[in-house]
Amino acid sequence: MTTYETFAGVYDAIMDDQLYDQWLDFTQNHLAPDTKDILELACGTGILSLKLDQAGYRIKGLDLSPEMVELAQKRARKAGRQLEFIQGNMLDLPALEPVDAVTCYSDSICYLEDEVEVGDAFQQVFRVLKPGGRFLFDVHSIYQMEEVYPGYSYHENAEDFAFVWDSYPDDPPYSIVHELTFFLKEEDGRFVRKDEVHEERTYELLTYEILLEQAGFTNIQVYADFTNQAPDEKSLRWFFVAEKS
Repeated sequence: MTTYETFAGVYDAIMDDQLYDQWLDFTQNHLAPDTKDILELACGTGILSLKLDQAGYRIKGLDLSPEMVELAQKRARKAGRQLEFIQGNMLDLPALEPVDAVTCYSDSICYLEDEVEVGDAFQQVFRVLKPGGRFLFDVHSIYQMEEVYPGYSYHENAEDFAFVWDSYPDDPPYSIVHELTFFLKEEDGRFVRKDEVHEERTYELLTYEILLEQAGFTNIQVYADFTNQAPDEKSLRWFFVAEKS
């Protein structure tokens, strides 16, 4: 399981802020009309959680990374909001009050090791949802994994850090390895290098649908790239909306 250690400190600086508005719009477009309580899995530094809170929903955020949770808590305090952020694993969710919706964005499902873990995560989500609740998540498409990511390289230079991201194909089908190298500025002005390796994997659309059905979900809808359109062969990101009957 990948952890975000060094990455947590520079995550916001390299993320496209517009993505959070797109995730917010997609969420609001596909929630049940009477939704009040939302659990955001893989909440990261809390940007989307705070946007959902400001939109009037009651939010809890959960992330595997203690560093991400700490940054999310600081963000909420700075905004004057009392949000609950929990360090935890989506494969073994803590005892929580049932919620109307669960979200899991930024291809976080793709960080799970294999189909078994994906199915386990879906079962955990089903357990915490109220009847009629909805599960919204996104994953990388096969086109993204096979055609876009291999050989992908991204470099970021800022005053207090530099960041290099290179992606390579991995052995399992539809999988990729991201090699991240950071140069972080210390108080004495020196830059210290740190490295992380992140592994992601996706599956056929049918595989996700079967795993959702096995967990108990019905009325499964699939969309592409933040739209209300069905995926095509060059869609980059698949969005799922599934319901607990």
